[in-house]
Amino acid sequence: MTTSIRGTAVPGARAADGGDADEAGGAALAVPCARAAGWRLVASCAGPAAIGVGTPRVPAAGAGRGRRTAAMAARLRRLSHTLIAVPFTLGYTLVLLGTGLYTHLGDPGTVRDLLVGSSTDVAHLSQRPLLTLLVSALWAVGGITSPYLLAFPLVLGTLERRVGAVRTAGVFLLGHVLATLLTELPVAASVAVGHLPASSLRRLDYGVSYGLIACAAALAGLLPPRRRWALLGGIGLALAAGSVVGIDPLTGWGHAFALLIGVVCWPYIRRNARWRPSSNVGDGAGRRFAHSERASGNT
Repeated sequence: MTTSIRGTAVPGARAADGGDADEAGGAALAVPCARAAGWRLVASCAGPAAIGVGTPRVPAAGAGRGRRTAAMAARLRRLSHTLIAVPFTLGYTLVLLGTGLYTHLGDPGTVRDLLVGSSTDVAHLSQRPLLTLLVSALWAVGGITSPYLLAFPLVLGTLERRVGAVRTAGVFLLGHVLATLLTELPVAASVAVGHLPASSLRRLDYGVSYGLIACAAALAGLLPPRRRWALLGGIGLALAAGSVVGIDPLTGWGHAFALLIGVVCWPYIRRNARWRPSSNVGDGAGRRFAHSERASGNT
């Protein structure tokens, strides 16, 4: 006598008196399976209903956490690669952050003495020119809240990724030194001929603005025309606003000289840039960048 289970005939199975034939067949099938598994019910032997084909999968508890950890690790790797690519900007920014914190947390009298001693006026330049030019660039006007601390890593970091650390440092120093000398030497000459009083030889003048503006102007030379003139126009408007709010006239002239110095650096920057605007008009000049044919190192 045979009994069918879901349409499948299973020989040797009999229905119990008054019982269901299908249930008897299922029990008859489960017994040998249980014996084969050491009297432990096995899902594969219990039939399709026990397996739960329609039961949704529950994701592992740590799967979401693992994906978030992997994404965070990828971001940290990209950040570390970015920082490694701009060593000059990174180191210089840390120095400015340190001196900026000191101006707010240090003794006010000591801070004042340090700033006066770092001033690039005629009196200090005539006594120790190299040291004065160096230490004056270790401070940002305004300390830790200075807007230069925000613009500095953005501008110099972008330029350094294009032309390398050595050339970026060269443009910065060129703007800092030349703009300082172009503003202070006329003061010295005017005092010598009597057009200005002797007190003009001592003034408070320090900061990174000359070098920063020169680097920003040099960076504009690597941008497509529309962005280039937008950047230069923005710098010009910022300098004009500074002269309106009462910035020192000599400092204003120094900013203008630094902007001009950065523009003069365009041929050198473009020749040695890792990426530069494409010169092919048919390919959309000013909108695309072509890789430089020169070596991309800092030599």
